[in-house]
Amino acid sequence: MKIVHGRPDGAKTEERGATFDGTVWADPVLPTTDGVTINAIYFTPGARTHWHRHERGQILQVTTGSGWVCSEGEAPQRLQPGDVVWVPPGERHWHGASSDCAMAHVAISLGTTQWDTPVSEDDYLAAHQQ
Repeated sequence: MKIVHGRPDGAKTEERGATFDGTVWADPVLPTTDGVTINAIYFTPGARTHWHRHERGQILQVTTGSGWVCSEGEAPQRLQPGDVVWVPPGERHWHGASSDCAMAHVAISLGTTQWDTPVSEDDYLAAHQQ
């Protein structure tokens, strides 16, 4: 058993960069333990991940705001507070805030993450046309 008691003294919110577009902040909830990583992620309006996939899948729980999630080859899906998303192992996808509203979610990543290319502006904006 491992207990993680809130934010350790001196822990800082981390600004994410290389695998995200826009301003994204992350707070660790559970550092990688047995291949599981949990982070609380805050996306400013228009911010999003790059395309990526997870070795054993990912669970997203939206806590505030609104945004999008999209699996390769499918239409983007709107996200609202309380929504929970299961992304199966190896499925290429992206997620992030809508263009006019921030979004926060808890991300539970299982296994390693393989990062890919940025989401094109056209693909991102197409989500807003639905």
